[in-house]
Amino acid sequence: MNNLPAAKIKMMQESIRCLTFGLLGLVPLIGLPFALAALWLAGRVRLQEKQFWNAAKPCRVIGVACAALGTVAWFIIGALVVFQIIADNTRG
Repeated sequence: MNNLPAAKIKMMQESIRCLTFGLLGLVPLIGLPFALAALWLAGRVRLQEKQFWNAAKPCRVIGVACAALGTVAWFIIGALVVFQIIADNTRG
């Protein structure tokens, strides 16, 4: 049995899953774990793209962009919240 078609299908499904997780990474409060999962999936798919052509590559690229944006945004928001808490505690 030839596993080549199965590997290509799995790669495309993971690219679409990367897009889904990347978009969920933009959701407030719950987005960070999804964004990190999307980045991890994108890395796995990228390794498979060295062997096979990925028809769902645009999905992976958009998912990575959303995940990166979500990750950066949530780290900045988290840092601002921590700084605000520290500033409030030092005042009084």
